[in-house]
Amino acid sequence: MSGVELVVAALAAGASAGLTDTVSSAFQDAYGALRAAVLRRLPGRGAELLDAQQVEPDVWEARLREELTASGADQDLALLAAAETLLALTRSGGKYWVDARGAKGVQTGEHNSQINHF
Repeated sequence: MSGVELVVAALAAGASAGLTDTVSSAFQDAYGALRAAVLRRLPGRGAELLDAQQVEPDVWEARLREELTASGADQDLALLAAAETLLALTRSGGKYWVDARGAKGVQTGEHNSQINHF
């Protein structure tokens, strides 16, 4: 997933989860931080783009991708970190969520034993 795709996916997940009253304050804070990072990256037109999500979701996604790509958002480490934080919170609804990129000998679950020889 590219940086721009990560941001768009996080915004979409945040907006859809944010429609319920049951989201945590950590989630609300993370979504607010991501929106603020996008607004800093896209001054003047970011608010219009973010608000258009509710009205025209398909058009919104394409326009947002274009704007973020043109602005170099995939190089904005603060923006990408905010998106990753929000996506991590959306995934935490299950018992386990493991990001094992680059890991060796990973095991998830309870009452396991494992012996690794590398």
